[in-house]
Amino acid sequence: MKIIFAGTPHFAVTALEALFETNHEIVAVLTQPDRPSGRGLQLAPSPVKQFAMANNLTILQPLTLKNTVIQQQLAAFNAEVIVVAAYGLILPLPVLQMPKYGCLNIHASLLPRWRGAAPIQRAILAGDAETGITIMQMDEGLDTGKMLLKKTCKINKIDTGQTLHDKLAKLGAQAITEILNILKQSSSPGIVQDETQATYAAKLNKTEAVLNWMQSAEQINRAIRAFNPVPGAYSYINATKIKIWQACEVEEIKGAPGTIVEINKKGIQVACGEGTLNLEFLQKPNGKSISSFEFSKGFKLNIGDCFTAL
Repeated sequence: MKIIFAGTPHFAVTALEALFETNHEIVAVLTQPDRPSGRGLQLAPSPVKQFAMANNLTILQPLTLKNTVIQQQLAAFNAEVIVVAAYGLILPLPVLQMPKYGCLNIHASLLPRWRGAAPIQRAILAGDAETGITIMQMDEGLDTGKMLLKKTCKINKIDTGQTLHDKLAKLGAQAITEILNILKQSSSPGIVQDETQATYAAKLNKTEAVLNWMQSAEQINRAIRAFNPVPGAYSYINATKIKIWQACEVEEIKGAPGTIVEINKKGIQVACGEGTLNLEFLQKPNGKSISSFEFSKGFKLNIGDCFTAL
């Protein structure tokens, strides 16, 4: 097939690389315009653009797909399908209807659960036992199109936003190559989503990453895992913002929520609204992530000190 690929972050690169290795022809790559990045805020190409440049693929970076000029450019490629993975721009109806096989989205959840921008993190926060990839025939709604293929993935108790992202990126690459081979043989009518089962995965907000110690140890640990690496869960102690990168639930030690109840080589144990959480890796401003026991000695933490939201 002749493919136009639309994507921007690392999640999309995995699928683009897989398609590049097949017998399909990638006639063009759509990705977001270069954005300021790093301390110097220099314009930087997206991960997808970097891969496309390295492999001499045609690159388009429009600000919108709604004007007729870019639509005419896309139509001239005579693509049979547009594959979309975390692209970040709305595909208007003329683009959706352009290819023979339409536009296929690689979505990182088992639709209709977790439609929207942050399905990976929301699944961890909710304590879901599994998630997966859905290859969806795009329509004008938000992740509402017919489902062509699903692949499931277990969420382990130690999975973070990053580890689950990496698993799903690989699964998405497998799924999109599989469905394209199926479509070459025969068209698929797809399965309509059950609207009564739909949930929404809202975009992450940095303010969500501050830990609420009134919650249970289990829920706080989910937040730490979900927000690793972005935006990074944090709390304050002695008026200093501390990022918390890894923790585990331990046998309960009574104390006021947020209070340090024990410090040992296993970590820093903090009382929660329900249960106790052992903090394992912490980071202070302008520092690096280190073991919490090492952190406690350098930062001079003591039993009775309290983590707070502000």
